[in-house]
Amino acid sequence: MPQSISQTILHLIFSTKDRAPYLDDQIKEPMHAYLATCARNRNWECYRVGGVADHVHLAVRQPRADNQSDFLGHLKRNSTKWLHRQGEQYKSFAWQRGYGAFSMGYSQLPNLIEYINNQEEHHRVRTFQEEYLDLLKKIGVSFDEKYLWD
Repeated sequence: MPQSISQTILHLIFSTKDRAPYLDDQIKEPMHAYLATCARNRNWECYRVGGVADHVHLAVRQPRADNQSDFLGHLKRNSTKWLHRQGEQYKSFAWQRGYGAFSMGYSQLPNLIEYINNQEEHHRVRTFQEEYLDLLKKIGVSFDEKYLWD
């Protein structure tokens, strides 16, 4: 086949360190916009960024010439530096070390976008930890809970 074609849709999830609620109403939307811009500047199509005060979700399409680990490091490093410049109250901000990256079919993208759009409502009744554990179980990911949280 002379042409290389890829359609890799990912649902990315990562939390603030210790789930500290840094992404308050003042900074949450600008942070989401910054993450989307960082993704697009690296040639990842970003369909949606959302979340609540202690974590974010991204729906993205991975380009053929990049890998997710480097990309996540890029997002976290740059968004941390950006947030530190937004005010004294953000100087100790950090993301958790790990992340979740889950493949999605293109036909599942509208449901993922809707799920990300409804994070505020969703988290009125469920914590990040509950949401994440349920997701891992639902999609059949093996894990040891003692290594999920830092």
